[in-house]
Amino acid sequence: MKDTLRYLAGIAGPSGYGSKTTAQQVADNSSSPLHRLTAIITGATSGIGAETARVLAKRGVRVVIPARDIKKAAELKEGIENENPNVEIMLFEIDLSSLASVKRFCTQFLALGLPLNILM
Repeated sequence: MKDTLRYLAGIAGPSGYGSKTTAQQVADNSSSPLHRLTAIITGATSGIGAETARVLAKRGVRVVIPARDIKKAAELKEGIENENPNVEIMLFEIDLSSLASVKRFCTQFLALGLPLNILM
């Protein structure tokens, strides 16, 4: 119960991060290089997924955003590129409720010949 209250209050845990820690704060404290990595981030068109995509792209990670709403994904990409024009963001249309759509995405991603280092 005490741990739950500490979490809800945003008090940092053993990792040094709490529920109020932002993706930017974690990335700023990271000593490991992130450039040259590739991340697929599902749910990146809003909320914590969008913030994670923004921060990882800013840190040099190649970000792949599979999205059902490609227009919303394009708006996110444009916003991130306006903040940092050197980012590499790729968009793919996908409907996670359709196995055929998931297979199409996988085929398209594999055809790029890129490593997959991070899957969120």
